[in-house]
Amino acid sequence: MTNSSPPAQSPLSPYQHLSLYLKKLRLSHMLTHWESIESQAMQENWSYAEFLLALCETEAQRREQARLKRALTEARLPNAKSFTNFDFSHCPQLNPAPLMQLAADPGWLERAENCLILGPSGVGKTHLATGVSKKMLEFGKRVKFFAANALVQQLQQAKLQLQLHPMLKKLDRYDLLILDDLGYCKKSEAETSVLFELIAHRYERKSLLITANQPFSQWDDIFTDSMMAVAAIDRLIHHGLIIEIQADSYRRKSATQRTAQTQSQPQKSQSK
Repeated sequence: MTNSSPPAQSPLSPYQHLSLYLKKLRLSHMLTHWESIESQAMQENWSYAEFLLALCETEAQRREQARLKRALTEARLPNAKSFTNFDFSHCPQLNPAPLMQLAADPGWLERAENCLILGPSGVGKTHLATGVSKKMLEFGKRVKFFAANALVQQLQQAKLQLQLHPMLKKLDRYDLLILDDLGYCKKSEAETSVLFELIAHRYERKSLLITANQPFSQWDDIFTDSMMAVAAIDRLIHHGLIIEIQADSYRRKSATQRTAQTQSQPQKSQSK
């Protein structure tokens, strides 16, 4: 009997080798799109460098989109709020230039500076804070959004468990902490003491972005002790931008307009 040898395997083509290496290197977007990009390169007579550049740009864009998605999930910013859909005409006395300058350059986070947005309820403070924060995420900074009252409750619980300092250190991982609606913190010694410890801990170390309904003259309503209020304000504004908004509530205005539109619609005649 003659020994039959196994059939010889055909060698892989360069295209098959390329796909294998792209998969091995985890360049998934290149793996998905290299053939269509190659076709475009051949039609438009690209150089090798132009073809390689287009491949790398495709992969880099996908990775940046994935990074930004992860960062947004971690930050827990309010959805659907950005500078592009903020109605600046509702706040005619607000000069947007300082905020836009803040959003265009992350250097203020590297210098551990703060931003404080003050104004009555419904004028868009949270919206503007979210707009600035999203821009910082695009620069690769780590951001975390908290309702001020919720964060104070967490800090208070950590203090009861003798874990306040470790929690403050853990929050240091974020280049920017947003404390939204500071005025809703309860005026109790336990809560205001941990709030002050947070402000003091991040002073000249990491940045805070705070929104509050009360002007500084009314922060005695937040802190149990007027000296603590002064000390907190002093630390926040020493390296901080203060934005004050004077306008009517946007939510109230929208509700009034909806009501007026409903009342102006002709009544449907009832069938007899």
